[in-house]
Amino acid sequence: MVFETELDLPLFYRGKVRDVYDLEDSFLFVATDRLSAFDVVFNDADAKKVNQAKGIDNVALSAVNFYGPNVTNADVENFYKAKVSPNPEQPLSFGLNSQLVKENGVLKERVYKSGGLYGSAIDEIIKWLELAKGVAENEAQAKAFYLLIDYYKTGDLQTWDDYNVAWTAVTSGNIDYINSFIEVYNDPLGYTGSYETIVQINDFDMSEKMKVVSESAQWFEDNSTLMEEHKKKNVVGVTYKVVNVAGEAGDASPSTPIGVNLPNANWIRAAVGSKSVSLGNIIEAYNNAGSTGRLKEFVHDQEEFELEEAYGKIADKLHTALHEVVGHASGQLNPGVGETKETLKNYASTLEEGRADLVALYYLYDAKLQELGLVDDWQKVGKAAYDGYIRNGLMTQLIRLNLGDDVEEAHMRNRQWVSAWVLEKGAKDNVIEKVTRDGKTYFNINDYEKLHDLFGELLRETQRIKSEGDYAAVETLVEMYGVKVDQTLHAEVLERNKQFTSAPYSGFVNPVLVPEMDESGEIMAIKVTQPETFAGQMLWYSNKYNFLPEIN
Repeated sequence: MVFETELDLPLFYRGKVRDVYDLEDSFLFVATDRLSAFDVVFNDADAKKVNQAKGIDNVALSAVNFYGPNVTNADVENFYKAKVSPNPEQPLSFGLNSQLVKENGVLKERVYKSGGLYGSAIDEIIKWLELAKGVAENEAQAKAFYLLIDYYKTGDLQTWDDYNVAWTAVTSGNIDYINSFIEVYNDPLGYTGSYETIVQINDFDMSEKMKVVSESAQWFEDNSTLMEEHKKKNVVGVTYKVVNVAGEAGDASPSTPIGVNLPNANWIRAAVGSKSVSLGNIIEAYNNAGSTGRLKEFVHDQEEFELEEAYGKIADKLHTALHEVVGHASGQLNPGVGETKETLKNYASTLEEGRADLVALYYLYDAKLQELGLVDDWQKVGKAAYDGYIRNGLMTQLIRLNLGDDVEEAHMRNRQWVSAWVLEKGAKDNVIEKVTRDGKTYFNINDYEKLHDLFGELLRETQRIKSEGDYAAVETLVEMYGVKVDQTLHAEVLERNKQFTSAPYSGFVNPVLVPEMDESGEIMAIKVTQPETFAGQMLWYSNKYNFLPEIN
């Protein structure tokens, strides 16, 4: 635990200081009493951040602070089921920006807004958004800033939808951003959003090259394997850009996404459209951060290694583009079917991510990519993409788990259930072969054409599940293929991975952008400086940007 002065240390910590950090003339004292901190943070009741195991109370057993003590799954579901949107065709995102608590046995929302929960930090956000509004690139961007500010001031969810409609319409300009309580992966029931912000600068050359993806969105929809009633007849407002990130915070940092598609509301996607971005400099950094050692250990043969080396990076870029632009924008709900967080509940996030992955996988092995000028050899790119996905989904992502653990995280679950499903369904034709050589396991794709067809078959079924709100089917799919791990294979993977020093998860020590001013106070240039250590940067952030004194 970190405190600004020694006197700020709680009584049970005073006199037990481990380290003192001098950060910009302020001193941070780090307390040594690990036992008390450990008991609070790592008690048995809160052993997992997001516990999505079947047959338990996911809210009570998840270590997130979206819900107060004694709030249960049933409380959350019944509370939000009772809420009715003014326009049922445009359902509001109930629960997105609030903490649900019990006061004297009565459920009550504590709304994130100015004057509400986290109000002092939100006031700081509003301050900077007001300044941004004053230098907006165009009127549409200024309107979006105005609505976002109003949302932060009121916490009103109708204003949130109005903002998302306005933000989606802002497609011109050099700079764009993502800001607010948005993604719901950290909520076991998928209601409450985590705060994130990304400031991004358009990569004009790459965006121009890749805009054919969004321009072809209707072709991709029409030629997909979806049932006709689940296809969008008029894909509207899909925009796609490659961007360079200038700054990230909240749930987007220090471990950052590589692509984003927003807004999340299905009705806005259908009626207005969506914006997709690939974070170009982030993807480039991830691709160049590691060595080929782990790849060589887990590829089946030299051909697979050479395909990955030659085509892996472009395959990853196209997977991200197709996942975000075409995948999340595709398909539609049946009339009268509620939002997926209501119908598919704790499986909604992994189903949606798997569905978007399947759209990407289906088209990654398609001559259309070469016709659009995106690749020089669509078959080799597709093979590299399929090899990498199966290798990761069935083996290499297991290095992130402790032996004996189930798969919990939504994206990891979806990669496993997609891979395990096609492995099983293609077994009779030996589409994917499990190979044992010298005591080591490998997975070799024998028939890429049939694997392509299997991805299309599973895509059709996942869209049916989403469109119809079929909870029983998604529960069976995820629990049967996406949760349990082959313990013998897992132990082998962990043993083979011991030789590598790189961590299973990647994050960033972010550059610090320092403005250089002239005598009149105008910014003349931006100096990019690099912190010495990750720990030092985190402590500096805590000292400089702690706007929640009431939470300490």
